[in-house]
Amino acid sequence: MESKKNPQANVGRNSSLYFAIGLALMLFLAYSAINYKTYDKSDIDIGQLNLEEEIEEEIPLTQQIVTPPPPPPPPAAPEVIEIVEDEEEVEETVIESTEVDQETEIVEVEEIVVDAVEEDIEVPFAVIENVPVFPGCEKGSNAKKKACMSAKIQKFVQRKFNTELASDLGLSGRQRINVIFKIDKTGNITGVRSRAPHPGLEKEAARVINLLPKMKPGRQRGKPVTVPYSLPIVFQVQD
Repeated sequence: MESKKNPQANVGRNSSLYFAIGLALMLFLAYSAINYKTYDKSDIDIGQLNLEEEIEEEIPLTQQIVTPPPPPPPPAAPEVIEIVEDEEEVEETVIESTEVDQETEIVEVEEIVVDAVEEDIEVPFAVIENVPVFPGCEKGSNAKKKACMSAKIQKFVQRKFNTELASDLGLSGRQRINVIFKIDKTGNITGVRSRAPHPGLEKEAARVINLLPKMKPGRQRGKPVTVPYSLPIVFQVQD
């Protein structure tokens, strides 16, 4: 018996093609279903305006500051005019003119003499041209006069100074007194200053220096000048 099936009507011949088409269609439908969006009707409808709801506006509360009126001006003081009798006579000051005319007498002024004031110049003992001369040191050169003067002053101080005063003051050991004085333009001793460990020694040193004899003043460029002189007094207190 022969088969009645048409060989051209083979359904399984294109099955892979149909499967691919169906799979693609199902994927498309699934993708469309996932990405499908829905919107609220109230958000979409923008053509209507609801005027029933009133907008409430908050009005801030303000307080009006009332400024008090200014006080009334004080009453004007009555004008009182006091009449003072002019009894006192005022002397008028007359300013004379200093202009000179042809009739004014001219008085000649005598020559004005200005007294020259001599400056008290001090020249150090080490650089003076002519040193002060101690009595008994008149001979020799300037250097010999300096040496003679220093020796004479040292001997004079050793003879007049009371060395026992240091023991009475409770001092011991080696004592040093620095004395500064000036020999002025007349040869007298002035401006005696002393410094010592005890005020008693300072007074004793000043007393002895003031006993120095008058000297011949030092001269600089032929004129007498003041010469400062310093003298150290050193002695040992005997225990």
